[in-house]
Amino acid sequence: MYGSRKGALSRASSAGIRASAVVLGAALLVAGCSSGGDDGEDEGASTTQQPKGAGPFWVNPESRAARQVAAYAKAGKKADAEQIRKIAEQPTGEWIGPENPEQEARGFTEAADRAGRTALLVLYNIPHRDCGQYSQGGAGDGDTYRAWVDGVAKGIGDRAATVILEPDAVLHLVDGCTPEEFQDERYDLLKGAVERLKSLKNTKVYLDAGNAGWGHPDQIFEPLRRAGAEQADGFAVNVSNFYSTKDSIAYGKRLSARIGGKHFVVDTSRNGNGPYGGGDPDERWCNPPGRALGETPTTRTADPLVDAYLWVKRPGESDGTCKGGPTAGDWWAEYALKLARASE
Repeated sequence: MYGSRKGALSRASSAGIRASAVVLGAALLVAGCSSGGDDGEDEGASTTQQPKGAGPFWVNPESRAARQVAAYAKAGKKADAEQIRKIAEQPTGEWIGPENPEQEARGFTEAADRAGRTALLVLYNIPHRDCGQYSQGGAGDGDTYRAWVDGVAKGIGDRAATVILEPDAVLHLVDGCTPEEFQDERYDLLKGAVERLKSLKNTKVYLDAGNAGWGHPDQIFEPLRRAGAEQADGFAVNVSNFYSTKDSIAYGKRLSARIGGKHFVVDTSRNGNGPYGGGDPDERWCNPPGRALGETPTTRTADPLVDAYLWVKRPGESDGTCKGGPTAGDWWAEYALKLARASE
C-alpha cells in the first residue's frame, strides 16, 4: 500500500526552487512580466494565457519550462521546443519560498492581475516538514511560520489567488510521521493559516488531503476538520502524485461526504497514465518512468464538486535523487520531454 510520507517527497520545494522563485518574483515586479527580450534569444519561446472562461489561472512566462522552450528554439531543436511548450503554456503552481514571502506573493499576484488572471500559489513551509526526507525543512518554529503566512497574505492583498496549503501536513498527522509533540501545534498553525488567508478579499484556500493511494481515507476527515478544512474553500487531492483523475475524484468525493460536502481540486499535472506499478513500492512516487501529462488546468471539470483540475506540481521538476534524477525541485529537461511526449 502506498505510504503517505513518500508522497511528500515529491513536493519538490527545495532550496533551488525557492531561490528561483525569489528571482522570478522580483523579475516579474521589475520587468512587468515580459516573456522575452528584443535580442532574438527567446525566439519561439513566447507563451500565451489560456482562454479565461475555461482556465482562469495565470501562466508564468518566465517559468523554467518557458526558458527551456527558448533554449531549445535557439539551438534549433524545434520538435523538442514544441514538446516542452505543452508544459510552458499551462498555468502551474508557484511554490512560495521561506525568505521573501511577501515579495514573492506580491510579484506573482501582481503579474497575474495585469494579465487578468488568478495566481496559483503553493504554501509548503510547515515546521518539521516531510519527516526528514528529500523535502525536509520548513519554518524553524510556530512563530516563524505565522509570520511567514502573514507575509504571504500581505503580498496577496486584494488580488485574486488560489492557494494550495501545505501538501502532506495533515496526512502526516494521521500516519504517525509527525511526532506527537508537534501535532497540536501543527493543527493550530494550519487552522491559523486558513483563517489568515481567508480574511483576504479574493483568495481561495484548499487544504491538502492526500491522494487515492492513501489506504485509510476515513482516518483523515476529522483531522481535516481540525486543521480548518470547513473554513477553507475546500481541499486538494493528488498533489504531486500520479493517481488517475477518475480515482482522485472518487477519493475526493468520499472525503467530501464526511466534511459537509466540501468542494475540492485535483492535481492532474502528471497523471495522464495513472500511477506506476513497477519497481520498489516505497519509491513508485519518485520520478516514475512512463508517466504522462494529465488534463490541462481548467475549471470545467467532470463533477460539480471538483472546482478545478490544476497543475500544482510543476511537470519537469524532479521528485528527488532517484532513478537518475537531480535534487528534488530541480528542473529535469529529459524527464519533462518524456512526460510531454507520452501525452500525445
